[in-house]
Amino acid sequence: MIDETTVRAAPGPGSDFARLSKKIADSGLMGRRPGYYTARLTVVTALYAGAWTAFVLVGANWWTLAVAALLAVAFGQVALVSHDIAHRQVFRLRRASERSGRIAGNAGIGMGFGWWQDKHTRHHANPNHEQLDPDIVPDLIVWTQGQADAARGLPRLIGRSQAYLFFPLLTLEGFNLHVAGVRSLANHALKNRMTEGALLFGHFTVYLTALFLVLPPGMAFAFLGVHQGLFGVYLGSIFAPNHKGMPILTGEDRPDFLRRQVLTSRNVHGGWFTDIALGSLNYQIEHHLFPSMPSPNLRKAQVIVRRYCEELDVDYLETSLAASYRQALRSLHRAGAPLRRTQAAA
Repeated sequence: MIDETTVRAAPGPGSDFARLSKKIADSGLMGRRPGYYTARLTVVTALYAGAWTAFVLVGANWWTLAVAALLAVAFGQVALVSHDIAHRQVFRLRRASERSGRIAGNAGIGMGFGWWQDKHTRHHANPNHEQLDPDIVPDLIVWTQGQADAARGLPRLIGRSQAYLFFPLLTLEGFNLHVAGVRSLANHALKNRMTEGALLFGHFTVYLTALFLVLPPGMAFAFLGVHQGLFGVYLGSIFAPNHKGMPILTGEDRPDFLRRQVLTSRNVHGGWFTDIALGSLNYQIEHHLFPSMPSPNLRKAQVIVRRYCEELDVDYLETSLAASYRQALRSLHRAGAPLRRTQAAA
């Protein structure tokens, strides 16, 4: 829970975010980057096609599991592109964004784009809010001690050791995305359900047909497990540093927009490789403040945002990737403490 003195807005005309937004607008960093995204889409498409080509060329050989790892990276990069498309960083028009997002998400990697976009929009509106952020709903993992006290079934069992099980559980995240996308088709509020469903099941059909056509059954199942497992670990490793282990809001605890985004988010420092591997989501604070800002501009925006937060005396956290994982795991361990105490008392 964020301390009231920490979230109090600084004095002055207009909101703190409005003044920051003007600084960013004046810097030109909200401008589109068509050249960058043309190059990035070309490279990611080539990586995706190249991985599938390697799969066919290697064929029925156990080296195909190395191809599975390469394809997991390709799927992760497609997911990152889908993320930027969903935030309309790539295309100005909504229709172009939605069509491209479905092609990349549903057809490309078997992720329900419409379902994910709705969920991600709600996360951006209220990051790390226990009641309002769908990303910290207790499913298999509990994120707070209050959730641990109320946990039943698998969350109660897993929550005792969830810090140790977190990364192993990420191997299921790829499968979870597929299942969630399919389940969302039952929601009549989902736009273009028929198109979403056709692309999703088209992906599953082509994917499984390719696996069992090129590989014998045992090798096909091994490829499936390695590919989807590593895809899930890669996705989880991208998103875990962003908010896990940061303050969790609850009830009416909702500071102003700037503090709501900055104080619940964490940046990860690194060079060009970190930017590529994490899709520039290592600049999570800037991304949450300006979600439609093209990802290559986030590094430059960081200089402005960090200086502005220092002027307002608003905590701005940036760590290494390893430190972000340690903080997330410590938070998970603390959240599961009531379950360990109950087990010890039994």
